[in-house]
Amino acid sequence: MHLAQATYFIEVKKSKFIALAYSINNENEIENILDELKREHKKAKHITYGFKLSNNNEFKIRGFDAAEPKGCASMPIIRAIEINNLNNVVIFIIRYFGNIKLGLKKLTQTYAKAAYEIAKLIK
Repeated sequence: MHLAQATYFIEVKKSKFIALAYSINNENEIENILDELKREHKKAKHITYGFKLSNNNEFKIRGFDAAEPKGCASMPIIRAIEINNLNNVVIFIIRYFGNIKLGLKKLTQTYAKAAYEIAKLIK
């Protein structure tokens, strides 16, 4: 079981967003954590993430939108990681849909807020 370094929660129009940050050493850990989160949050509509791995001055940066509109979740997460100069970290944001559509702008803003707040906590 992986333990999160930090958690952050925000609710917008009945949708709940839970951000979790983990230290990682490789991509396999991301898949393991994702599997754990899927088991723990079975009713979550989306589990998105972004990560940055550093190895000998080589960086791997990727994100996953989990069926959210392309880039609206993963790009804000990656930006938050980059702006806060974090390495070897993955940030997951779990969304429980509140049956009210947020619209692309508000959805992206909410993912950005959650990502920046969790990144600040582990900086």
